Amino acid sequence: MAPLLPVPDLSAFPVVQRVGRSTHVAAEPVEVVAVDGVDAFAALDALAPGWWAGFLAYDLGRAVEHVEERLPSTSGMPDLLLARYDARLVVEEHGVRWEGSRTGRHRLEHLLDTAPALGGLELGSARSSLDRAGFEAGVRSIVELVEAGECYQVNLTRRLTWDCAADPVALHRALAAANPAPHESLLVLPRPGGDPVTIVSASPERFLSWHGPVVETRPIKGTGADHDVLDASAKDHAENVMIVDLARNDLGRVCEFGSVEAPSLFELEAHPGLWHLVSTVQGRRRADIGLGELLRATLPPASVTGAPKPRVLQAIEDLEPVRRGVYCGATGWIDTERGEGDLAVAIRTFVIADGETSLGVGGGIVADSDPGAEWRETELKAAQLLAAAGATDAVPRDRGLASPP
Repeated sequence: MAPLLPVPDLSAFPVVQRVGRSTHVAAEPVEVVAVDGVDAFAALDALAPGWWAGFLAYDLGRAVEHVEERLPSTSGMPDLLLARYDARLVVEEHGVRWEGSRTGRHRLEHLLDTAPALGGLELGSARSSLDRAGFEAGVRSIVELVEAGECYQVNLTRRLTWDCAADPVALHRALAAANPAPHESLLVLPRPGGDPVTIVSASPERFLSWHGPVVETRPIKGTGADHDVLDASAKDHAENVMIVDLARNDLGRVCEFGSVEAPSLFELEAHPGLWHLVSTVQGRRRADIGLGELLRATLPPASVTGAPKPRVLQAIEDLEPVRRGVYCGATGWIDTERGEGDLAVAIRTFVIADGETSLGVGGGIVADSDPGAEWRETELKAAQLLAAAGATDAVPRDRGLASPP
């Protein structure tokens, strides 16, 4: 192993990816893969040896389950976008070390010496794809679906959009300081035939990790500002159980019989401004299951869809006015040489593309969901991120029902 070196200023790097207790930094990919539809799963199995970073969009779910499409496609946004990097700077507690080729290392060292100045953050007011009345109407429609026995839970979301491209480095730095997260990342990804797609994420949720045959997912379901209230909430615990069952079913398709288990349930995790209920589901992948089949069995993430998936995906298509794109998909890294990877659920995630900046926010709706409370939960989830970014949610808040700070 190379000796540890002093930690440099990493502000200018186009890929900054949290990996456990370390941070991997890369730039200038040597290969880019952009694929739509069912071909994305074959592309995953054909990835060249190396370290990849990127995303799998929520909309890839249309290649998994039949959905009668009502929404136009997200212009120019591929379902899968991954970039391979031949060198990385690995930042650890006491310094940094290099991994990868000498040529790639020289490119990174050059970038360190030519880092641009940090920009500012002035996002201001956003527009929401659903206003409060529209969102609450969607909640009521889902409650009717649940009462009719068509589904058990549906994740309803809305998108905040700013008509400007935020400075990704400044945004990442602000989120890392104000909203530290176990899966934080900055990904500036080349897009064939278009401008780059930039992802700045403070995701708290693991979608899927794997190391050899061992796979794990850690769904979050249950959010609140008060630890004790969330811990005592029967509704949030019931939501969590439903999603754990769905995650067990997803992993059961590709894991050895009897290996899927939930070693922990309802763990209370503290995050800036709120608490989450988190459960863990693990299994051992069968020897005949490749990466493509593993992702096909588990996408889109259970916690941001609902149950059962086929009916829920159609409900989301019918109720949400815009496609989700990267939001509620998966972002992270894949190491095809070591047979491991870690993908986060793309929540608490800003996407910068085509001159716009967007942030999705939502929550799981069940039979006893209150429309007003569900709207306030979206405000609670967004509040810390908006404050860090110097932004505001354009939809007026009912001051008598405002979320806790």
